[in-house]
Order: sequence, then structure tokens, then C-alpha cells
Amino acid sequence: MVSLRCHRSKYIWATLGVLALLWLYIFPVYRIPSDKEMVEEVLRQGQTWSRNQTAVELYRKLLTDCCNPKRMFAVTKENSPLGKVLWYDGEFYHYHTVTNETYPIFVQDTPLQLPLKRCSVVGNGGVLKHSGCGNEIDRADFIMRCNLPPLSKDYTDDVGTKTHLVSANPSIIEKSFQNLLWSRKSFVESMKAYGSSYIYIPAFSMKPGTDPSLRAYHALADSSSNQTVLFANPDFLKNVGIFWKNHGVHGKRLSTGLFLVSLALGLCEEVTAYGFWPFSVGLDERPVSHHYYDNILPSSRFHAMPEEFLQLWHLHKSGTLRMRVGSCAKERMELKREK
Repeated sequence: MVSLRCHRSKYIWATLGVLALLWLYIFPVYRIPSDKEMVEEVLRQGQTWSRNQTAVELYRKLLTDCCNPKRMFAVTKENSPLGKVLWYDGEFYHYHTVTNETYPIFVQDTPLQLPLKRCSVVGNGGVLKHSGCGNEIDRADFIMRCNLPPLSKDYTDDVGTKTHLVSANPSIIEKSFQNLLWSRKSFVESMKAYGSSYIYIPAFSMKPGTDPSLRAYHALADSSSNQTVLFANPDFLKNVGIFWKNHGVHGKRLSTGLFLVSLALGLCEEVTAYGFWPFSVGLDERPVSHHYYDNILPSSRFHAMPEEFLQLWHLHKSGTLRMRVGSCAKERMELKREK
């Protein structure tokens, strides 16, 4: 009897051990550095940075192999013909079949003149406030922005004025423009801040976002806007999500910023990222707002911002892309003194 109990106990503990290992595999335990530790890490690295062409080409190949951004980043007539099923990347069991209604509003093929040269990817982090990075951002050949950020005169010294591609999350269309159900005028007027840019909308990520996204397209088309709406290809978004999950980002969904950085790494020869800093204090250890224009925090249920930053910081240290965290104005003054 004692022997039987002993064997049973060993079996139970072995089973629990296997279950624990499975749990750790699915939900790995890791420690994100504290805000202070990240400040110390960035300050240790300093402002010196040099591009590593080998690392750039390696990452471009990795993204091409997994996600093919040049061909697949947007829904086009070429990659999504009539009858094709577009499976939503943000939820299970829902899809959109390309019909005679949606097919005509897709661009023929990728409209960008590739390869792009110097690209600025501008996040909306509060670290941009008082950074003086506006001129530097605007000197890039191609500038990407996230989720229709404000570009009024209060902010242009820090974030610049030019835009070549800006993402527009359907949730913003819902909250700021009431899903375009009652009026389209304020939406069309607000979009003028982005000039003749591409408006990049994930219309086929989640089913509730499809109709507002299509309304946004028609609102701009009917107003003879000089902007081009590009619908994010859900296959591209899904594959980029898998790519970063395999590299240590475990959020339910990537942030728009990381999607755009991934796109830039696949399309651009040089990438500089601004406004990516998900920590509560800056390099001077003073409090930093979440956005440069407000302090509304994202839902932690969806994004894993610190994990994303750590991956981008790794790419910065390897010379694959450049992260601008400190003050651009301060660096300009130092360069002038040296001259």
C-alpha cells in the first residue's frame, strides 16, 4: 500500500511538472527592466550610433521571407483578386470575400517607388515633447506616422510637418468621427493635415472595423481628396505578428508603431524611429506623458509596449535601425559647436 501511494505521488508530481513546463512555454516568465534600468541602459549606450549594413540586409531578408512587405503590405488588385477570401487577422472565423463592391477600391499594385531610401517612423510617445526633432524627421525621404496624430503648430517643432503615409485605426474613426455615420466633413477636413499622403487603414483586421474603413475611403474619394487609401493586408499583419512573437513580443496584438517599423525595415534602406518610449520617465528621469499630445494609456490587454521597445532597442544596438530617444535639438547644438 505504501509503495502504491509513493508511485501515485511521483506520477502526480511528474504530471504537474509537465503541465508547469507547458504553461511556461505558452506563457513564458520574463522580467521587463524597470523604467530606471532602461534609462540607465540608454544613457550607457549614448548618442553614438553607426549603421550595420549586414544587419540591415539580414533583417530585410527575414521580413521578406516571412511577410513579403513589398508585395503584401497593402491589399491590391494583384494580390487580392475577385473572389479571394481575406481572413481577418484580429479575430477567428471571420473573413471578407472580395466582391464587385470592394475590388474596384483596391489599388492595382504596390504604389510606392521602391526601394525607399531614408525613412522616419514617428510614434506618438510623450518623449517627443520638447525634443526638437521636427526638422530631422522632415529631412527623411519617406515619413510614416501612427494613428492620425495631431500636427498643429504646437507640435511641429518636435514632430515635423511632412507625412507620406499615416495609419488610421478604425477605432479612431469610431471615437473621433462617430463611425462617419452622421457627417463626413470634419473627417475630410482633419485629413488635410497629412497632405497628399497614403492613408493606411486595417479595414480587414476586425469585422466591426470594415464598414467605418470603407466609409473613410468613400468620404475621401467623394471629396476629390489628393490622398490615396491603402487597406492593410490582413495576411501581412498576421505574419508580422507571428514574426515578432517568435522574437519575444507576447502581447495579444502588436502596436501600430511596430507594424510600421516592420514595414519600414522591409522597404527602406535606412530607418530612424522617433517617439517610441513606453516608460514613465525620460532620460532626465522626469515624468513623461504617454503621448506627446495627451496621457491616455493604452489597454495592457492588447499591447506589450515595453517588450516591443526592447526588441527595437536590440535592433538599434546592432545597427539595424536608429532609435531617437533623447533631444534632437541638443545634438544639433553640439554639432554646431564642433563645427
